[in-house]
Amino acid sequence: MNPKSSADVKAFFDPETWTFTYVVYAGKKSPCVVIDSVLNFDPKSGRTSTQSADEVISFIQGEQLQLTWILETHAHADHLTAAPYIQGKLGGKIVIGDHITNVQNVFKGVFNLDEQFAIDGSQFDYLLKDGESLQFGALSLKALYVPGHTPACMAYEIGDALFVGDTLFMPDVGTARCDFPGGSAQTLYRSIQKVLAYPDETKLYMCHDYPPIDRPEAYCTTVGEEKKSNIHVHDGVTEDEFVEMRSKRDATLDMPTLILPSIQVNIRAGHFPEPESNGKSYLKIPLNAL
Repeated sequence: MNPKSSADVKAFFDPETWTFTYVVYAGKKSPCVVIDSVLNFDPKSGRTSTQSADEVISFIQGEQLQLTWILETHAHADHLTAAPYIQGKLGGKIVIGDHITNVQNVFKGVFNLDEQFAIDGSQFDYLLKDGESLQFGALSLKALYVPGHTPACMAYEIGDALFVGDTLFMPDVGTARCDFPGGSAQTLYRSIQKVLAYPDETKLYMCHDYPPIDRPEAYCTTVGEEKKSNIHVHDGVTEDEFVEMRSKRDATLDMPTLILPSIQVNIRAGHFPEPESNGKSYLKIPLNAL
């Protein structure tokens, strides 16, 4: 990676899910990508809305950008993706890492989805392999496979930055949980070491922030800052120590509020289940399954 190269990055924060969406581009009128979009969802009513996605769309239109790729770092358990909605407004192709098939296979069983639900990733427009690159105008992105939080997580290297998904959080927050189906604290530790092997000045863009009360939300840090100060995985923390800490911590955590609707929608690339005879789509709640 050339440490001198950089891209323009516009961050959007969804306070309901503590999620950052990014538009990455190379100046006005250039091709761009969107990373980890949010479709707003009210779990009390089952209603969706597009406020967060519309902010992203408005920015892209205002800068006269051409949307090329709509990227997911993983199948999120805490928010629904707005990828199909954004695609319908601006075009572009929906992309995720090729290990999404593992996640689809697991959750097809959890939700007892019908035989017609494909577990080959075909709901997405393109599946990225580890190390594969995609071009968008003068910029390119490279996929870095970083499983552990889920078995399908990808980080995206663009210029002098990595968009790390849920692999890492800001140094004072730590790291992501590993207790979802297919997750592994040992695997996450090894994935984090891939990220921390980049030069210290490499910028790291978070998918979420859960800040302490004494600071506002933040979304960008560096490899050097994480190695020095990350409360879970700073320099000197061994794999065994990390696994013990992460396992004990995960055992105390509640499931995310939106995990059941999010997973069902996100393994479909953001599409809802086929409408039933009354024209409405329905999501399942598996009892005593998680």
